[in-house]
Amino acid sequence: MKLSGVMPALVTPFDAKGEIDFKAFEKHLTNMRAAGVTGWVPCGSTGEYSAMSDAERDQVLKFVKDFAKPGEILIAGTNAPHTKGVIANTRRAKEIGYNTVLLATPFYTKPTQQELIRHFTAVLDAVDVNIVLYSYPAKDGIELEWELLDALADHPRVIGIKESSGSLQRAVGIATRYKGKLQLVSGSDDIALDFMFWGADSWICGPANCMAKAVCDLDRTYRSGNLAKAREQMATLYTAMNILESGKFVQKVKYGCELQGTPVGETRMPLGALTAEEKAAFRAAMEPIINWK
Repeated sequence: MKLSGVMPALVTPFDAKGEIDFKAFEKHLTNMRAAGVTGWVPCGSTGEYSAMSDAERDQVLKFVKDFAKPGEILIAGTNAPHTKGVIANTRRAKEIGYNTVLLATPFYTKPTQQELIRHFTAVLDAVDVNIVLYSYPAKDGIELEWELLDALADHPRVIGIKESSGSLQRAVGIATRYKGKLQLVSGSDDIALDFMFWGADSWICGPANCMAKAVCDLDRTYRSGNLAKAREQMATLYTAMNILESGKFVQKVKYGCELQGTPVGETRMPLGALTAEEKAAFRAAMEPIINWK
């Protein structure tokens, strides 16, 4: 399975009562499709999966699956705190119609690399799906190290890794060490252009929710070979990307959707609202993105 283009790590819209707002969801997805995204990644951390029930997660997966057109890539987030839960989530996603899942380390427990190898292998043995690994040590407290990647790189259904460490050295290492085995997927948004240069053909992108036109344009510009223009575009995106990475990521992405005219509601507790100062800083950084040319 070849991954390519910009695939938004989807927010989950909530209404004023905190329930999933599927009407807002449809408008949101329609706008991103018009911008040129290549697929959909629901129920990841940007989608607040850890704040949703299993039934709600299934509703989101089914809604996005039904919305998707043939040829659009579908990747379900099926993470859980333990292996049994991941297997159960993955089985349900498979039944809904997802053949590929995105999996980080089970949160909170901080498994060893050998424990993680057994964990991912157990999922692969239990459910016939492709896996895109997800390394995000700043959030999970664990990096998917070379020991683990060496053990899984030859498995035919481990197809890639979303690398969100923020380390370009890691990206280069993955691109060179596992060439032809693991697809490098950009997950460090503020250095996405560098990832493209080192062979990342796809970008699972949370900021695409609120800047789809800009990030898809950057992807197209790079693919066209116009590196000078791509650098200019990345420079324009950088301040907003950097603010996102500084904290309150999901709240800022959702606020960015509001700025773009497709409000998706607030985050669920324990995540709280942005301050007036945080909104002002992000709004200023979003100005050239909202008016993208």
